[in-house]
Parts: sequence; C-alpha cells; structure tokens
Amino acid sequence: MRVGVLTGGGDCPGLNAVIRAVVRKGVHTHGFEFVGYRDGWKGPLEGLTMPLGIEQCRGILPRGGTILGSSRTNPFKLDNGVERIKANLEKDGVEALVAIGGEDTLGVATKLADLGVNVVGVPKTIDNDLSGTDFTFGFDTAVNVATEAIDRLHTTAESHHRVLVVEVMGRHAGWIALHAGLAGGASMVLIPEQPFDIDEVCAHVQTRFKSQYAPIVVVSEGAVPREGGDMTLVSGEKDAFGHVRLGGIGDRLASEIEHRTGKEARAVVLGHIQRGGTPTAFDRWLATRFGLHAIDAVADGEFGTMMALRGTDIVRLPLIEGTGELKLVSEKEYAEAQVFFG
Repeated sequence: MRVGVLTGGGDCPGLNAVIRAVVRKGVHTHGFEFVGYRDGWKGPLEGLTMPLGIEQCRGILPRGGTILGSSRTNPFKLDNGVERIKANLEKDGVEALVAIGGEDTLGVATKLADLGVNVVGVPKTIDNDLSGTDFTFGFDTAVNVATEAIDRLHTTAESHHRVLVVEVMGRHAGWIALHAGLAGGASMVLIPEQPFDIDEVCAHVQTRFKSQYAPIVVVSEGAVPREGGDMTLVSGEKDAFGHVRLGGIGDRLASEIEHRTGKEARAVVLGHIQRGGTPTAFDRWLATRFGLHAIDAVADGEFGTMMALRGTDIVRLPLIEGTGELKLVSEKEYAEAQVFFG
C-alpha cells in the first residue's frame, strides 16, 4: 500500500516524531511505501509531494516544526477542492492518508472521510483543546516553555517592584495559561472561559505589593474582561477556517493595571516561542505512540478514525467524535486552581 502523510495547521513540537513513527513502522512492519504531502492540505490539493522514507526520517525525533511543512489551507473553501484532492491521490497511487493536525485539519479529514477518502487522523495542538483526547502532543512543550519564562520573570519583577503580565497562547481554551501559571507560581491566571473583573485584578495586585511581592499575571490570548468587550485582535482578517489573529490582551491589561494602581506594569508576549524548538520527552513519547497506532489503523482498514489518549491507553475514535467540540477549562477546574494563586 502507498500511504500519504501530511501535517496541517500551526506547527507544533512533536510533529516530526509522529511522521518518524508512522514511516518506520509502516515500512518495517507493514511493508508500506510513503509519499510526503507538503504544506498541509495544500499538498494533495496541488500535488505538492516529497520523498518520505526511512532516510528522510533519520534525526528528526528531537526537531521541532515539521519536515513536511504546514499551512491553513481549507480545500472546502476552494473550487473543486475535493475533486482535485481525489484526482491527485489517484495520480500518486496513494490509497490512504495520515492527516496530522488540530481541529481544522482533522475537520477537513472528517469531511473527506465521509466522501470516501481513506484517512486516519492524529490529533495535534499546543492548545490541548480537542475533546476526544486527554492530551495532545505539543501542549507539554508549550507549558514547559511558558513555565520557564514565568520562573525567569519572577526575579526581574522582584528586582524592579513591577507587575509583569505574561500573555500565552491558547485561543479559546485556557489550558496553557492554567497549567503554566500553576507550575510557575503566578499570582493570578486569566482564561477565556472565565471573563475577568479588572477591579478584582487591580485589587489583587495592590494586595501582593503590600506583602512585598511583585505579582505575575498570566493571561491567555483569548481572555476577555467581564465589563464587556471582545477578544483583543491583532487584525480582523480571517484565515481559511474563519479564525482571526488574537493578541494584545497582555499590553491592554498591563496598561490598565498601571493606570489604575500607579504600579509600573510590563507585558511579555511569549507568542510563537511556545510552538518552536525541541519537544519535551512527554511530547516525543505521545507523538510516537500516536504514530505507531495510526499506521496500524491504516493497516487494519479502520479509516475515518482518530487516535486519542485515554488515561495511558491509545484508542481509536471516529473522527467526528474526536473533533466535534472544543475541550475547555471548566468552572470547577478553574476554581480548584485558585487556592494556589495569590
């Protein structure tokens, strides 16, 4: 069997580990051949391929990013997109696809599976917001990067007696902010799921200074004030999946804190630092296991499925079940963490 592999959406630590596992087990155990599709769904859409075998996968386990490239291409937004993908798969002799991506990439995979394309999905996102799996690879790396940044910021905040607002990624889900804030000993964590009261934030900042402690406030890029207002946008332009670019809540919050409290406040935006670089051991382990199970699903002919972590087991779910809704931080989970902030 000839199998195509693609990575779509935002890059993520651990993508290369999945590719490596899929190819190595596919070749050695199942005798498959592979085609690498470049730049997400743009690859099969435009026939952009690259050789993908054991040689191409040597040394890529610790590398961040993806050797296949990525994009946010949505074939369902383009004329004859599905037909072009089917035609290119047939031309390339590809009988099955392994699609590695998040909500959008696997959403396309779900629709293609319904239209008869043999596809198996592997969940990827640093945001950890896919409902079908306990964890996605990339999340642990992002949390570790953010935690290290918070650790470093504590010392400079203390030295200058200033507030430091740390803006992290996460879009509509506050998992990175919550986990990194908890691990890094932040004074307060603000997430999209729970609109914040700016007066409460400023009162907390004042309390921390009274105890001779410079506060660190961790805020997710999608957080919004309770008083009203939408998410802070970098621009109103939307990508092919209807997403706008978020960003700026850190600067907005730091400015408001400084204005209301008289305390110097600075914003630190971690941005794409959370996506890049070497994946953690956990992300390599999880990504590798996902890849091994994904190629077994191809061999078993279980298409239209997605790999998922449940406890310590890797299971196969229908794609629609794994991507049907976002996994958000519950009010209970957020409330339980509050005892550690302060």
